Amino acid sequence: MQNVLILQHNDFSRCDLSALQTLNLPGPQQTAHSLRFPVDEGFVLPASLKASLDRQEIDAAVLPDMAFSDLGLIVSDMDSTLITIECIDEIAAGAGLKAQVAEITERAMRGELDFEQSLRSRVALLKSLDEQFLHDVYENVLQLSPGAEFLLSECKKHGVKFLLVSGGFTFFTERLQRRFGFEYQHANVLEIIDGKLTGKVSGGVVDAQKKQDLLHTYRAKLGLDTAQTLAMGDGANDIPMLEAAGIGVAYRAKPKAQARADACINFGGLERIRGWFR
Repeated sequence: MQNVLILQHNDFSRCDLSALQTLNLPGPQQTAHSLRFPVDEGFVLPASLKASLDRQEIDAAVLPDMAFSDLGLIVSDMDSTLITIECIDEIAAGAGLKAQVAEITERAMRGELDFEQSLRSRVALLKSLDEQFLHDVYENVLQLSPGAEFLLSECKKHGVKFLLVSGGFTFFTERLQRRFGFEYQHANVLEIIDGKLTGKVSGGVVDAQKKQDLLHTYRAKLGLDTAQTLAMGDGANDIPMLEAAGIGVAYRAKPKAQARADACINFGGLERIRGWFR
């Protein structure tokens, strides 16, 4: 399959792309917000050019030249990917523990702590918190990332299945699934008794390995090749699924995740997932 160098920016008229001339590339296929240059197999974007594009807030990647409908499955992280927040941090705010919990969250996302251990320790801090705090976070704090609703609508339009996998909680993934009608979701179950959080998670934890396993499970269930799968996430616990997918996309991600992804979105929103494809 032909590879392409894809550049994405909201207004190329404001960009200086003269440095591309040194690559002697054929003329690009252009849309309103993307340029697609055919490149040879093994092409790597020079570091100096990548730095120039970054300074202009241009997202760039070298990927297979695919139509969006060639995909069969997108697997997405939830917190700080499909949505802008870390739900557990915002729940903790109700108990006056946001700073304490957020510090553990950040270290886990950077890959400095074991995810399951860090999750259980954070959830334990929420013991006795009223369930109403979860509703307040969903109704008043949770927001979709820019471009998320567009991406989900494009998945429906082109027949691409969507799986939301999260080290967060089913309280949120189930509501998002009902709201937007995507096909699949998996997350952790907060134990709630008599309207109070017990400080425990019911059942197994959705960690990095579980996310990768779910990608493999649904790929097989749908009869897809690996090349027809895309995974997107922001943290260290997303790396295994980013690497297992045909295309792994790091969205506004931690450095470890960016280093292991096929493409990074650092400047645009999730509409740029769609922009990587014809």
